[in-house]
Amino acid sequence: MDKMLAELEKIFTFKESTAPGDIVLVVMENPQAVFYARVAEIERDATKRDAWWHVTMDILSLPPQRVTWTLREPQFTGKEIFTMGGDKRFVKALEFAPPSVSPSVVASGRKAGEPEEPSGRKPPGSGGRGRLRVIK
Repeated sequence: MDKMLAELEKIFTFKESTAPGDIVLVVMENPQAVFYARVAEIERDATKRDAWWHVTMDILSLPPQRVTWTLREPQFTGKEIFTMGGDKRFVKALEFAPPSVSPSVVASGRKAGEPEEPSGRKPPGSGGRGRLRVIK
């Protein structure tokens, strides 16, 4: 499990915390599996004296599955490998890099930092209709 996690850390950027809405990477030892899940909610387990949490996740599979695991904070933030039924598990949120170019710039065909035409028209040579046309 440690070797697999070391390889995954080379591929993914992980967050230090986990919150509802985060996408987490879940690694299971037996059966050996790696999958994504979206954290739906994290609620305190009031029946336990120590700080345990009900972590509800939507497993991003076909068909999607909703599971709720009762975990401590180090377990659902990737600070600790834990066991369930004697099998090792690991859960940690992924950090997604912000896009380098905004979607509106890509859609308009402009280069990043290039000003938009005030009239909303595309400048000549930008792929739109030119100012001259051939009439036969």
